Amino acid sequence: QVQLVETGGGLVQPGGSLRLSCAASGIILALNAVGWYRQAPGKQRERVAMITSGDNTNYADSVRGRFTISRDNVKNTVYLQMYSLKPEDTAVYYCKVISRPSWGQGTQVTVSS
Repeated sequence: QVQLVETGGGLVQPGGSLRLSCAASGIILALNAVGWYRQAPGKQRERVAMITSGDNTNYADSVRGRFTISRDNVKNTVYLQMYSLKPEDTAVYYCKVISRPSWGQGTQVTVSS
C-alpha cells in the first residue's frame, strides 16, 4: 500500500522560503513520476511541479523560477524547495505518484505578513 507523508509547511512572510518533503512507503519514488500539487480555498487542486523517473522536471508557469522539485533516492523522499513565496502560494500542498491514486494528508503553507 502506497503511503505518502508531506511535511515542512508553515507560516512564512512574503519573500520567504520553505522546503516541503514527501516521504513514501510502499513504493520506490525513484522509479516513478511524482508531482507536487496544491489546493487553495475555493479553488481546484493544481499541479505545480513534477519530476519524472528520469529526473526531468516541469513546473506550472506560476511557480517556474521560484520552486524546485528534487528527490533523495536513499531517503525515498521528494522535495519541493520554494523561494520568493507570495500570498497567492497559500494552499495545502500534496504530493502524489502520478500513476497511483493515493494522496497524502497534505501540508499547509501560508504566506502572510
